[in-house]
Amino acid sequence: MEISIEPWKKLVIHEIIEYDFDDWVKQIAFSTRSSGGGIPTMQWTNGIVFSPSNFPTTNVTIEEQLKGTLHWSSVSFALKEKFEHQIVSENATINLVNVSVNEIFKELAQNLKARSKYLKN
Repeated sequence: MEISIEPWKKLVIHEIIEYDFDDWVKQIAFSTRSSGGGIPTMQWTNGIVFSPSNFPTTNVTIEEQLKGTLHWSSVSFALKEKFEHQIVSENATINLVNVSVNEIFKELAQNLKARSKYLKN
């Protein structure tokens, strides 16, 4: 038997939305209360909190994935240097997951930091 590991070749993000971290947390807290529950989860790596939105699974998206290309419709993100497991704000809890071991997410974080309008150089 042959085992083949074929890493993704390309990640295409069609829209990037940057928030001030505190404003984003307030928005998520409000949305969570409005929708009636659940604890939202955001991903964290190397100073960036982010949440990707995928396209629906269709024949076209699967075909692209088999060629090695991922397509995300958007990525929302904010700067947050220090990792915390949970953020409690506005009477809502938001979980953070440290995904720094993922090479794609580490590269994504570098790219998003470079584009940040809030990062002070």
